[in-house]
Amino acid sequence: MVPFDQHLHSRHSMDSRAEPRENVLQAIERGLAGLTFTEHFDTHPEDWSLCTYDDDAYRATIASLREEFGERIFVGKGIEVCYQPQNEATLLDFLQRHTFDLVILSVHYFAPGAIHKREFWTGLDAMTGTRMYLEHVREAVRWCRRLRHSHGHVFDVLGHLDLVKRYTQRFYGTYDVSPFGNLIDEILENCLEAELIPEINTSSLRQGLQETMPGPATVRRSAELGGKAVSVGSDAHRSEDIGAGFEAAAEMMRDAGLKFAMFRSRSCSSVAVAE
Repeated sequence: MVPFDQHLHSRHSMDSRAEPRENVLQAIERGLAGLTFTEHFDTHPEDWSLCTYDDDAYRATIASLREEFGERIFVGKGIEVCYQPQNEATLLDFLQRHTFDLVILSVHYFAPGAIHKREFWTGLDAMTGTRMYLEHVREAVRWCRRLRHSHGHVFDVLGHLDLVKRYTQRFYGTYDVSPFGNLIDEILENCLEAELIPEINTSSLRQGLQETMPGPATVRRSAELGGKAVSVGSDAHRSEDIGAGFEAAAEMMRDAGLKFAMFRSRSCSSVAVAE
């Protein structure tokens, strides 16, 4: 129903041990027409030493997979860039020097620090932390809008718009973003201006939440504000999770009247989601 998985990781990311070939085999088993690896690139000082990105090795893996599976499935080379505006020059230089099919911008931090670390939530309640995170996402998409005007097309997809839900659920047992509709509207409107496609990230369905990131209300709102398409990714760090939860994503897209944004060589084409 969704042709490509466009957010997944392998042993080329510091937080995955998945074998790339096993990822491809799982995608074929799931009936996907394509998968795009989106390995991590993070320039934050706390993570930089762990982010052992090796483009030569990554590129060689993709070439090998394309040679082996090229007749059966599209294998894309993408990247997930962590939002770190203080390192703008480094990020822009990195993207200029390397070739990708898809570039995802993701926000993994908020004002206090990394959102996945409990220590940075000290003194915060779930609603305050959620607001702070979404404000940081708003800052990120405004940055993308400015880059669009000054440097042309830099990023393709906004990853897991409300990733904060994963951690408020983990730390507080709740993941409600409905009080922040105006803030989410600003994020979606800036995405439109920046030509940044929102992603439906299905990993939350495997992690104790009953909805994707973002959920149905935000997906519908994207369409109401003028959005035409979304990307979909499992955010798999294990081969067995490739394509997981895509039925739910497809249903949301059909309900909202949105198409699937499919990327190759940084070029986007939109296709309707099959029944």
